Amino acid sequence: MKNMAGVVPEIASRNHIEAISRVAKKALEEAKVELKDIDVITPTYGPGLVGALLVGLSYAKALSFANNIPFVGVNHIQGHIASNYLTYKELEPPFLCIMMSGGNTRNYSCKGIYRI
Repeated sequence: MKNMAGVVPEIASRNHIEAISRVAKKALEEAKVELKDIDVITPTYGPGLVGALLVGLSYAKALSFANNIPFVGVNHIQGHIASNYLTYKELEPPFLCIMMSGGNTRNYSCKGIYRI
């Protein structure tokens, strides 16, 4: 999936298409939950690789519609930053975050739950 210049967007998108159903199923199994236990589906909508984001959004919208589960898109960068709360439950703003995700890699000063 990588070349000397980085990620090849077309290949990344195709790999997302091939993996998304399998990854979603495995995530539910590992969390020991079923779709009926999910309150809301929250995919990231950008910034990022457009093709890969479209795969995730399309899958999430279909899953949401087919299972009558509310759908709320979230900012990709804020999603990465918020994932810190899964490991560091005591974390409270303000804090600094070094977010490394391809072209979106940078330092963020997090001033509030939804303010970067």
